[in-house]
Amino acid sequence: MERRKFIQSSLITTSALAAGQLSFAGVIKAAKKELYEWREYELHFGGNHNIFHQYLEKALIPALNKQGIKNVGVFGEIGKSDPAKIYVLIAYPSFEDYMPVNNKLKSDEEFIKSSAAYVQVPAEKPLYNRIKTSLLVAFDGLPAMKLPGKGQRIFEVRTYEGYSEDAVRRKIKMFNDEEFTIFYRTKLNPVFFGEAIAGDALPCLTYMLHFSSMEERDRNWAAFSADADWKRVLADPQYANTVSNIRRVFLEPLPYSQI
Repeated sequence: MERRKFIQSSLITTSALAAGQLSFAGVIKAAKKELYEWREYELHFGGNHNIFHQYLEKALIPALNKQGIKNVGVFGEIGKSDPAKIYVLIAYPSFEDYMPVNNKLKSDEEFIKSSAAYVQVPAEKPLYNRIKTSLLVAFDGLPAMKLPGKGQRIFEVRTYEGYSEDAVRRKIKMFNDEEFTIFYRTKLNPVFFGEAIAGDALPCLTYMLHFSSMEERDRNWAAFSADADWKRVLADPQYANTVSNIRRVFLEPLPYSQI
């Protein structure tokens, strides 16, 4: 009798553990979020920028597309900075895909061949000064990038720095629980929202919006600022002091950008 009870109990426990593992696996699968690599190239004055753009258009983007990275964005600044900067957005399906994709590029013969001119640039004629790279994990409220429609568009990229990790955590909660709804209502059209896990000026978050024109952008931000829900959320003590500095840049897509 005791042995029978023990066997029954063991079976129940095993079933419960299996169910728990399946449930946990389901949570992990449901929680899968994109990883964004945000690159900022500071171009070298006098460098052969045609080689640089040929590398992005004819080598890097096709190689990433072959590895399942469907949409790679390439942008230039509106109002041209000096030195010129080019921004590249790469959206990986998840954090776990980052290393496998980049490792496969190293052995991709077609990519290596099409990158030859870029790789063989001499030291006295560099294409860029430095590359700044950030890795960003998508928010729960926007786990995958939203592609803008075709036609004329501009992009606004904002980085919100926080005085502490908790400040950024609370700001992300503010977006997930409150602000996304207001953004959609006032037509602040999101492309991506990401929490920086590596990069410059941590702790911080970065997001990208798109508009058809600067006039539409100004009009929609004014509607957001006047929104009653936004004023309520802004006054909520739990979200006080979440942003210590804001950096902003306006971009336009290059002709070969996939975003």
